[in-house]
Amino acid sequence: MGKRRVPDLYRAPFPLYSIKVDPKTGLVITAGGGGASKTGIKNAVQFLDLQLVGEHQYSASLLHSHDTDTRATMNMAVGNGVIAAGQDGTCSLMRFKHCMQKEEGKTATEDAENSVQQGNARRRAGKRDKGGQDEAAASGDISPMKDETAHISVTGLADVQSDLNPKDPLQKVVRFSPDLSLLLTGGTDGHIRVWEFPSLKKRFDFKAHEGEIEDLDMSPGNKHLVTVGRDFSCSVWSGSQLAMGLKWLETMPQIAEKTYRYMACRFGKVADQKGALRLYTVQIPHKRDRKPPPCYLTKWDGKSFLPMLTAPCGTEVISSLAVSDSGTFLGLGTVTGSVAIYIAFSLQKLYYVQESHGIVVTDLAFLPDSLKGKNIKGNNETAMLSVAVDSRCQVHAVPNRRSFPIWLVLFFCGLMVVGVVLLLQYLFPGFI
Repeated sequence: MGKRRVPDLYRAPFPLYSIKVDPKTGLVITAGGGGASKTGIKNAVQFLDLQLVGEHQYSASLLHSHDTDTRATMNMAVGNGVIAAGQDGTCSLMRFKHCMQKEEGKTATEDAENSVQQGNARRRAGKRDKGGQDEAAASGDISPMKDETAHISVTGLADVQSDLNPKDPLQKVVRFSPDLSLLLTGGTDGHIRVWEFPSLKKRFDFKAHEGEIEDLDMSPGNKHLVTVGRDFSCSVWSGSQLAMGLKWLETMPQIAEKTYRYMACRFGKVADQKGALRLYTVQIPHKRDRKPPPCYLTKWDGKSFLPMLTAPCGTEVISSLAVSDSGTFLGLGTVTGSVAIYIAFSLQKLYYVQESHGIVVTDLAFLPDSLKGKNIKGNNETAMLSVAVDSRCQVHAVPNRRSFPIWLVLFFCGLMVVGVVLLLQYLFPGFI
């Protein structure tokens, strides 16, 4: 572990703020932009095709870039072919479709429209072979497909007002519920807003925190909503009713009140324990000292909400948190651009790259075990995508740790026992 170089998977022409992996289509979706300022930096949602090259390496191709005019997407959620994008104080919903078009111009589906961008006009951001591939890199055409090319169509569905801050409305977080029946948002006005999906009928609108909402997550079955605010609180809600507030300092009595605040929360499964649930939270220092104090990770029982384990996770301020689909790994990004992967069970660091990005890591996303029925992890134990304000998208892979089969271990143990007995017999005749 330590400072090392991670090659860029893809580099966008604008700052990146969010990344998601759609398991249904296999697409990697990134978003960001320069906002409303007239700097010439565009705002867009981009669709990438991720490919495994060999056993450990990855490459990505840009399939389509959907312009979002003057509004940069700061956060987003993806579910059932719909993107919920946080743009200023609005949640913009867009439907995307992935289809294939033959060279003659006939589409495999009737969903392709005139605004669809051809997939072979994309740029390879991963490693390429030398030689003939150099011409393709120069022209931007990296797709070797001859018969079919991928197309993405994006259609606007609706916009809902997700933040009503009179000074500077900004949606900070958006989530779909695990069953995709609810859309949840939080913003700088401290309100949680919940819409039924896809009807967008508002179900709840309540003041959850004094000040900004930092993060939120919904438990399976939509039983509990957990919210994190800048007011030092992490709250558990049943519907719009406050069920309880979490107290991580009960596990760390030596730390004074209001020296730390909650920054992020995520529910996660428990590997090999069906029905078990965990909640993970990140706590960061409220104020920075000349000698920076550590940040902390806390693991909670996801049903009783009792703290189970708290561990330090470095002095770099955490900016993003992700949990793998299996619940085995946690991903952390920092404001200084570092990326780390932790074991969820023990909260021990497994992988770390110092300042992998040049600036704040804005979002993380673990790769699922398979995309569209294909193994996407390769010979890796896990792999995670990261994006940052430096416009770079990177992939962080943890190779499978080598292990010996149990029969081989027992065989060597038996040999050692025999060797010790023979040695004793040689040194002490008549030992046996």
